[in-house]
Amino acid sequence: MQADCRRVESDASARSLFHRGSWLSFSLGEESIRMTQAWHLPSATVWRRAFLLIVSVCVANLAVPVRADIRIETDVVYGHKYGMALTMDVFQPDQSNGVGVLFMMSGGWFSRWAPAEREMALFRPLLERGFTVFAVRHGSSPKFNIPEIAEDVRRSVRFVRKHADRWKIDPKRLGVSGGSAGGHLALLLGTTADEGNPGADDPVLRESCRVAAVVAYFPPTDLRPYVESDEFRKRFPALQFDPKRAGDYSPLVNVSKDDAPALMVHGDQDKLVPLWHSEKMHQALQEVGVPSKLVVIEGAGHGFAGKAAERAAKAWADWLEEQLVKRPEEAAR
Repeated sequence: MQADCRRVESDASARSLFHRGSWLSFSLGEESIRMTQAWHLPSATVWRRAFLLIVSVCVANLAVPVRADIRIETDVVYGHKYGMALTMDVFQPDQSNGVGVLFMMSGGWFSRWAPAEREMALFRPLLERGFTVFAVRHGSSPKFNIPEIAEDVRRSVRFVRKHADRWKIDPKRLGVSGGSAGGHLALLLGTTADEGNPGADDPVLRESCRVAAVVAYFPPTDLRPYVESDEFRKRFPALQFDPKRAGDYSPLVNVSKDDAPALMVHGDQDKLVPLWHSEKMHQALQEVGVPSKLVVIEGAGHGFAGKAAERAAKAWADWLEEQLVKRPEEAAR
């Protein structure tokens, strides 16, 4: 598949995204209320809409044009499975800081396609600071379960590292982030990485999938309660794997002293993924000496709007800049 490359000029694109984003945020506002009411057993559709709310809120906040021209490369193929291409979109500002951040496009472990220009608005806080952003789409539920999805996102890191020269980024300073299920996958990458298989025929698989920093919005960090529930497994097909392996795919269970520094941002009124998921993860990382920070947004549920969204976006960009730009030696260890 031929990747599509184009350049987006700041002002016009930003204004059109802003107006489009305002409509999206308004249309999903009532859905965010319904999500809070449906907390007892949220459907996969609700979790996917929660992820869309993250995107739409960030788009709606795009009142200021993107600082620099952005080069967009769409549908970059990072792998294949069952005859299907696994793709990512790449966003690179002219004034790059040499650091790459992979964003997991995932809600309910379902990876939804969106126009690249709309994705770009979500990444504005990073692009303005010079980060190159990779919007990663993985094989989705219900066809694929979490163990299979985990292999996809690990491959995405290996691919970016293998081709770091292509985007002029440092392969030792890769960050990862995501929200909800995407946050789970980001933390999974931060806690269960490996150095690759040097004997693999595929050169991508010889690369490490380690990352140097993680940011996760309201992530489920312990899958064991969900996988043990027949009703949850029915509603969330990605959970349909051997319950005995749930710990293997729970970031909380896999914390160790060599994990990537992690920031969790969580609302204290989140009924879909309760705050304890991030609290326990933060505590576990601190106990083994891994840099960790927890930002609790009072009154926020599973999704941020207004001032809460601005605070979350600033914390996201600040953490990645602190870990990957201001401390390059530590990130490259």
